[in-house]
Amino acid sequence: MRGAVLYGPRDVRFEERDVPKIIKPTDAIVRISATCVCGSDLWPYRGINQVPRPTPMGHEYCGIVEEVGHAVTSIKPGQFVIGSFFASDNSCPNCQIGYQSSCELKEFVSTAQASILRVPLADGTLVATPAVPSQDLIPSLLTLSDVMGTGWFAADAANVKPGSTVAVVGDGAVGLLGVLSANQMGAGRIIAMSRHESRQRLACEFGATDIVTERGDEGVARIKELTSGMGADSVLECVGTQESMVQAISSARKGGYVSYVGVPHGVEFDGEKLFYSHVHLHGGPAPVRRYLPEMIKLVWNRKIDPGKVFDLTLPLDQVAEGYRAMDERRAIKTLLRP
Repeated sequence: MRGAVLYGPRDVRFEERDVPKIIKPTDAIVRISATCVCGSDLWPYRGINQVPRPTPMGHEYCGIVEEVGHAVTSIKPGQFVIGSFFASDNSCPNCQIGYQSSCELKEFVSTAQASILRVPLADGTLVATPAVPSQDLIPSLLTLSDVMGTGWFAADAANVKPGSTVAVVGDGAVGLLGVLSANQMGAGRIIAMSRHESRQRLACEFGATDIVTERGDEGVARIKELTSGMGADSVLECVGTQESMVQAISSARKGGYVSYVGVPHGVEFDGEKLFYSHVHLHGGPAPVRRYLPEMIKLVWNRKIDPGKVFDLTLPLDQVAEGYRAMDERRAIKTLLRP
């Protein structure tokens, strides 16, 4: 079997890897129908996160179950399944309150840019679709494994309600799907912060009512101007940098809600400013498993089409070009087909 391996900064190779096998009785083996490159993959790709050794890549996946361990009871060979980037038993106390990405037995699923994947804790991690989907639904179903689930968590954690005014910081796939999620939750106004025309168009298609191109203090001032000096009820921080976090907190109204789902890099809080901001903060790695059943229904019934964030599709053996295109911002998100 061949798959993506990251050797160092901007050095992704498609090479032979061991074929995954059942290791634990709770495992499943899934033949990948589609996988993709995530914005968070770019942190190690750019050398910001160091990789000490050649590292298999990929944490977004959907496909057909080929084999299950003898302890697996709810997932069966032949089913089309989607799973979170964190495997979870879905039964520990943290899972029971909806934080499966903090499962007491969690394992990061990190080898999905290949044709076959071993998924631990299959019963708690994988959710089957009603039937094997048509090919046109697969891109949208794939987004549920991470970016759509993360965008949904961003909107949920920011307390988006019917009629809310929402600001979204970040125009990558997660930010764009945060817009879509806020729209699904009934937001009355959605302000997308973006400087890129193609991403602005997609944001508007997903439900954005306003576009703000300014950043930093100027971006905050523009949001305040659009909200009669108040700020947004809910702000979704979907990047993970110091600038984006400060901008998000400063853009919220007093008593507003800020979610943060971008993996943080160099983010530090000014305690005094945070104290006087009166904002609610809630974030972390998205508990995608919590939302999978609801999101699958929305996609299956064609109520949402989050797969539109894929603006580049490549065969899996061209994975290196998929990384380059996203790194150079020639693509929002790259879909990979084995």
